[in-house]
Amino acid sequence: MNAAFQAFCTSVQTDSHLWGWLLGGWLAYLLGLGLWIILQKREPAATLAWLISLAALPYVGFLIYYVFGPQRIRRQRLRRGRVRARMPSSPVADSADSRELARLSTATTRLPPSTATDVRLLIDGAATYDALLEAIAQAQEHVHLEYYIVEPDRTGAALRDALVERARAGVKVRLLLDAVGSARMSRRFLAPLLDAGGEIARFHPMRLPWRRPWLNLRSHRKIVIVDGRIAFTGGINITDAQDERLSAEAYRDLHLRLEGEVVGTLQLVFAEDWVYATGDRPPGLPVPLATPGPVQAQVLTSGPDSAWETIHRVQVAAIHAAKQRVWLATPYFVPGEAAMMALTSAALAGLDVRLLVPHRSDSRLVTFAARSYFDELLAAGVRIHEYGPRLLHTKALLVDDDIAVIGSANFDHRSFRLNFEVSVLFHDAGVAEALAELFQRDGHQSPRVRPDRRRSLWRHRLPEALARLLSPLL
Repeated sequence: MNAAFQAFCTSVQTDSHLWGWLLGGWLAYLLGLGLWIILQKREPAATLAWLISLAALPYVGFLIYYVFGPQRIRRQRLRRGRVRARMPSSPVADSADSRELARLSTATTRLPPSTATDVRLLIDGAATYDALLEAIAQAQEHVHLEYYIVEPDRTGAALRDALVERARAGVKVRLLLDAVGSARMSRRFLAPLLDAGGEIARFHPMRLPWRRPWLNLRSHRKIVIVDGRIAFTGGINITDAQDERLSAEAYRDLHLRLEGEVVGTLQLVFAEDWVYATGDRPPGLPVPLATPGPVQAQVLTSGPDSAWETIHRVQVAAIHAAKQRVWLATPYFVPGEAAMMALTSAALAGLDVRLLVPHRSDSRLVTFAARSYFDELLAAGVRIHEYGPRLLHTKALLVDDDIAVIGSANFDHRSFRLNFEVSVLFHDAGVAEALAELFQRDGHQSPRVRPDRRRSLWRHRLPEALARLLSPLL
């Protein structure tokens, strides 16, 4: 009996020492990780969300935060400030609001205001792909492409084959793919383009453990430049999932076809990303057109290489400047405090504020997070519509009758802070009118969210509240 009791006491003492060491190690882990996260100077909500989440994952939290946590990177291979500062600036509209937005955009991106001679809104994938392939077929000098997603399906094969044909004709083809979004693009699928002389690069490839992985920092941009004359940008990737001729569930989306000075600015954005991804000297940058066009268009860029969150900042400023209406369409709605303040303030001031989001999303967590903001928006007078026929993927903001923002950026933390995004700010009544017509057409197919809708605790309110807690991490 005494021997058994002594063995038990020894076991307890050993376990106590073990638990003491584990507790001490856990506290040291929390201290080290906490200091690392705090020094990143995130928003308080995001900092607390990371601390709480990783506190429950002793030791492996360092690896998780190492891969997913960092938000800022330095891009030193191209001195962007000097190149951008030399670009010519076009006059801005006479209104004080337009001048203020132009100054804000230039101050945060160093990209000056420009113009377009032609702007076409391309609705959905079929129209976009037809216009894109037509422009590529006419290329004589170069085709530069940057995409988040290119899939090895029928749509991807059609694009590849068009590029192969031009490359064989002596046209310089450069294709920049995000390493995560286009992970399914194999070397075998791309071999015909490489054999024809095309150049292909991956944005932020995953190279553990030798290089620090930027797994959470993706290029969400969609840019195509043809001969420095025609540009495409917006929200549509290269995939069968966005072609309504191939899929009844194809996304509802919006893209732009542009001509004029603004093409030169988008060319520079592509060149910066190409140099960053490859280390090669930048492709030849075209001289912007000498004759300004009638449409004022300014390229907005944002990403983890800038602390200014330009697209977020400009959209919030535009909402605050609104006098009549604010119409916003986005597939992912996870706003920060500044954006919520702007939207609710505009609605409380009596403006026509509308939010168009998908009824169903490809992420239930994001859907729950978005709906967690609905009560506050509805109470302020915001009209919320959920687009029902297909998954809404449009990313656009319309302010009054002359300001529009169209591009790749969602209205969420990821697009504002983590992804490399590109949008175009228009000061033009014609573009605004065309965008308003699209809003109205889609609004007719989007039931309005009512304040008195039925919402159960377990199926709606609790999941929404939990998703909102995690929203800084989405």
